[in-house]
Amino acid sequence: MSVQQRFRFSGLRITRGALIVAGLELGLSLIWLLSDLATRAQLSQWLEATPANVFEHGRVWTLATGVFLERDFIALVLHVTVLWMFVPTLERFWGTNRFYRFVAITSLVGTVAGCAFGLLLGDMNVAVSGLNPFIYASIVAFGIVYARQPVQFFGVLPLTGRQLMYGFMAFLALFVIATQAWENGVAFAAAMLAAAIMTSKRLSPGLAWKRWRIARARARLKVMSGGKGHVPPTRDEHKWLN
Repeated sequence: MSVQQRFRFSGLRITRGALIVAGLELGLSLIWLLSDLATRAQLSQWLEATPANVFEHGRVWTLATGVFLERDFIALVLHVTVLWMFVPTLERFWGTNRFYRFVAITSLVGTVAGCAFGLLLGDMNVAVSGLNPFIYASIVAFGIVYARQPVQFFGVLPLTGRQLMYGFMAFLALFVIATQAWENGVAFAAAMLAAAIMTSKRLSPGLAWKRWRIARARARLKVMSGGKGHVPPTRDEHKWLN
């Protein structure tokens, strides 16, 4: 059996955490999409994250509820597809608890950054809602964790995880520039940066703290020579960090 096996999406099964996240967005978004205009306005007023809702009216809970409200049906379908194809792999790799932390942090960072940038531009009613920040953050995490893993994208385009990540990032940059959706672009960028910090071994604050503690502990140790003058080789603890 080869060391690197081709990653295929056909054998994937959605995990519990991904199913719960998909169900929350699907349920709330379908309620909004199937409602009349007056009901939509009421739901958006109390559940959707906008600079006006967050900073003017103090509805800070919309930073959490807005994550599960997607007003675009096509985007909703794409979210469920990504949650079915990519995200379960990350949840199996991390475990459900760490996966939930990743969802919460990337979604909150993205939504706060988007609303803050809308406040800076004076566009108080722009909506920064839906799972878009988390979805694109998960693509970045996938590209870091499975950087060299061959991926059969939709069974047609052979890529590695890193190439897939760069392709999505290029597409997002073009989309934001073409549509001038600057608030959402900032939300996406902030969430992807948070994902890189949480996932990368070089950028992770937790791993940096562990390395510092190991270096500090080793600095206090004194190497004692054995009876025959043999000094056992030191172990490289860094490779065990995850």
